[in-house]
Amino acid sequence: MMNKSCVVKDYMARTLVTFKPDTDVLDAVHVLVKNRIAGAPVVDDAGNLIGMLSELDCMKVALHAGYHGDWGGPISDFMTNGVQTVDADMSIIDLAEVFIDSRFRRFPVMENNRLVGQISRRDVLRALEYLAKD
Repeated sequence: MMNKSCVVKDYMARTLVTFKPDTDVLDAVHVLVKNRIAGAPVVDDAGNLIGMLSELDCMKVALHAGYHGDWGGPISDFMTNGVQTVDADMSIIDLAEVFIDSRFRRFPVMENNRLVGQISRRDVLRALEYLAKD
């Protein structure tokens, strides 16, 4: 098992759906549903990570509409700020521990302060399945 790779960058998704903060949240909901994904990073024009938009964040849209009578608005009104990230070189085992202590289902992956991917609980399970094979 020692010679099998055990780091985040080998199991993360590299092709990401990302959103801009001024994108209408209903457009983002459509993209999430269409692509069968539960969340995506929000980046500024320079590609810097500034937030995450999750299914849970999108539930706020319904509440907002119920109270204020208007649907939608910019993602920046609904996204989660101060996003927890993980490093591309973090071990999968350490990441599993982070997931156990977190309510999040996915984390943006950073390398040299740049967003390079995203890793989910399911990706960790795939890694564990691979690592357990002889």
